[in-house]
Amino acid sequence: MTKIDTMAEKPRSKAVTSVANVARGRQAWRRASTVVLLAAAVPLSLVLATDFGPVAIPAGTIAAILVHHLLPFLHLRQTWSAGDDNIIWIVRFPRVAAGALVGASLALAGALFQGLLRNPLADPFLLGISSGAALGATLAFALLGPVTLALGLDPNLIARYGLPALSFAGALAAVACVYGLARVGQRTPVVTLILAGVAVSALLGAAQTLIIMQDPIVGRQLGSIFAWLAGGINAPTWPQIGVVALLCALGLGAALLLAPVLDTFALGEEGALHLGVRVEQMKLVIVAVAALLVAAAVSLSGLVGFVGLFVPHVCRMVLGPRHRVLLPTVALAGSIFIVWADVLARTLITNAEIPLGVISALVGGPFFLWLLRRSGRDYQGAP
Repeated sequence: MTKIDTMAEKPRSKAVTSVANVARGRQAWRRASTVVLLAAAVPLSLVLATDFGPVAIPAGTIAAILVHHLLPFLHLRQTWSAGDDNIIWIVRFPRVAAGALVGASLALAGALFQGLLRNPLADPFLLGISSGAALGATLAFALLGPVTLALGLDPNLIARYGLPALSFAGALAAVACVYGLARVGQRTPVVTLILAGVAVSALLGAAQTLIIMQDPIVGRQLGSIFAWLAGGINAPTWPQIGVVALLCALGLGAALLLAPVLDTFALGEEGALHLGVRVEQMKLVIVAVAALLVAAAVSLSGLVGFVGLFVPHVCRMVLGPRHRVLLPTVALAGSIFIVWADVLARTLITNAEIPLGVISALVGGPFFLWLLRRSGRDYQGAP
C-alpha cells in the first residue's frame, strides 16, 4: 500500500467509526426511551383501567384512593365516600393489579423460554405447564367437591382457594416431570426437552378428559372448568395477589441476573460452554424460574395464551435481542397488554364477559401478523 492510499484510508476509517457511534447512540436512546415510556404507561394504565365499571368514579378520585392505600404514610385527606373506596380497593383494583401481574409473568416466562430453547415458537405453555395446570384445576373439583358437600361448605371456596393451589402445583409438577424425562445422563438436550413436553401434555390432557367423563361431580362443573381453561381474572383476593407479586418480583430479579447467560445461549450450547457458562445448571435454573412465573400467573387467571409468544416478539423487533434490556421491557409490555385486554373482556359485551384468553388472541394475533408482514424478511424471529 502506498503512502497516498494509507492517508486516504485513515479518514475513511474515522468516518465509518463516527457513523457506527451515531447508530449505537440512537439505538441506546431508543431503548432507554422505550423502557421509560412503558414504565410510565403501567401506573397510568392501572388507574385508567380501574375507571371502567358500572359506577362512574373520576380518575382523580381513583388515583387518590390508590395512593391512600398503597402509600398510607402520605396521609391524604379523605374526600371520597366509603362506597367509592370499597368499589375501587376491594372490587376493581384487585382485578386490574392481578391482570398486570399475569401479563408480566407470562411475557417474562415466554422471553426466558425463547432465549433458552432458541426457538421463536416457544411459549410459556410449551413444556406441559398448561396441561399440568389444567389437570390440577380438574382435580380441585374432583377431590375438593365431595369434601365441601360433606361438610356443608361454600362451593365457591374451591374456585377461590383450591383451584389456584392445585393448578399451581400441577404446573410445577408437570415441568419437573418433563425435565426429568428429558434428562439424558448429565445433559438435557433442547430437542428432547421439547418432545418430552409435547408427550407429557398429551398424557395429562388425556387424564383430564377421563376424569371429566367419569366423575359426575366434575361433569356438573364443566362450565366452570371450561371458563378457567379459556382464561379470566375473577375476584382475586389480596393474599393471592401478594403471593403472585412476590413470585413475579423474584422471577424478574432472577431473570435479570440470567440475562448474560441467555445472550450466550444465542451462540449455541457449545459456544456458551466455550465462554465458561455452566450450560446444564443454567438450563435448570432458567426452566425453574420460567415455570414458577407461569404457575403463579395460571393460579390467578387460568390459561391465557398467546401473551408469552406475542409480547417478547414485538419487544425484540423494537429493541433487539439483548436480554438485559429485553426482559424488563417484556414484563412492562405484558402488564399493559393484559390490563387492557381484560378491560375489553369485561366491557365489549353488555351484561356478559368474554374470556380473557379469547381477547388476548383476537387482539394480539392480527397485530402480530401485521408486524411480521411489515417487517418482511428482515426479521428472522430468532432470539
